Amino acid sequence: MNDSPEEAIDLGRKLATFSEHWQPRTVATFNGHDIMVVKVKGEFVWHSHDDTDDLFLVLHGNLRIELEDRTVRLGPGQLFVVPRGAAHRPVADEEAHLLLIEPTGTPNTGDPATAATRRTI
Repeated sequence: MNDSPEEAIDLGRKLATFSEHWQPRTVATFNGHDIMVVKVKGEFVWHSHDDTDDLFLVLHGNLRIELEDRTVRLGPGQLFVVPRGAAHRPVADEEAHLLLIEPTGTPNTGDPATAATRRTI
């Protein structure tokens, strides 16, 4: 991370540094949690996190979070917390930009064997 703790982190500038979808980038840490930005498009895999809730905050675009019993629709400035253990699948018909907050080391698929490599920018 190139930003010093005394400087604001420009999320738009961070998002402009990559184009891959479903590959979160850590932009800061906070009390043992990674604050990440990610570009998403299409369907992610159904998964759950046994040890933590899953927070999604939409910065740009629209996101659906499909749950077993319902679908939550989010637009810019809206967030949703998936409870720990709940199976879910994020879906974006068009590219969307998200902010995620997770305990450091949480695999994005819920399974370390299939998770994206955590990158810091």
